[in-house]
Amino acid sequence: MAEALIDARAVVVAYAARRQFLSKAAPPRPVLHGVDLTIARGETVGIVGESGSGKTTLGRALIGLLRPVSGSIRFDGREIAELGEAAMRPLRRRMQMIFQDPMSSLNPRRTIGRTLTAPLLLHGLVDNRAAARRRIEMTLERVGLPASVLARYPHELSGGQRQRVGIARAVVLAPDFVLADEIVSGLDVSTQAQVLKLLGELKREMNLSMALISHDLSVVRAVCDRVYVLSQGRVVEQGRCDLVFDHPQDAYTRTLLDAIPLPVIDPTWLDRQAPGAAA
Repeated sequence: MAEALIDARAVVVAYAARRQFLSKAAPPRPVLHGVDLTIARGETVGIVGESGSGKTTLGRALIGLLRPVSGSIRFDGREIAELGEAAMRPLRRRMQMIFQDPMSSLNPRRTIGRTLTAPLLLHGLVDNRAAARRRIEMTLERVGLPASVLARYPHELSGGQRQRVGIARAVVLAPDFVLADEIVSGLDVSTQAQVLKLLGELKREMNLSMALISHDLSVVRAVCDRVYVLSQGRVVEQGRCDLVFDHPQDAYTRTLLDAIPLPVIDPTWLDRQAPGAAA
């Protein structure tokens, strides 16, 4: 296995319980219970489990949006679990997130151009707006969008176009790691394939490490190298996708597979479903 970019050990994350009027504050409620996870450079890892299993909580902890109660999370050899926001800021560019609902994650009052320009200037990756524009146009071309979308607002784009903007916003910063949280769940099959094929191409070209959070096991099997199965905040099984899905060892994994049967994998599925035109 290649060198680990992310190495999480015994991670525990807890949320404060909602306090009732005149009642004593309840202790924080653990959501993750001692999770171990590694992601190698250039590797795509799937994180699956039913709703409430802790998938999104784990993903947000990996990129420093949630602080663990205990445990270790190392990014490129550096411990980040205890870092404050000021210390995390230089690392933010290197770890990006693509959200499930691009409509809610894009500012409806900002044009796409302003949305993509701001992070480049914030992180000092360009000297001026003209340089930002050139870099953004190159990124848009790579994700299959015309430069004309820069003058549009999110509501003027289709769902597939908005998701491509979300991908562009992440990769324009040239990150090392991208967390994709249920990014194709609201798209039709053809658009799903276009987005997943695009992610695969960007991963190879940029040597990206990725974590794909999804409830769709067939998507995970089609695009991920390894998979972690979460149940009630614990990893119950992990390994290569083909081994875990073809020969599950844990009863919970078998239950997931029975509930959402995997189709026979067709390696040409993404190519057949993803025509060159942008959705």
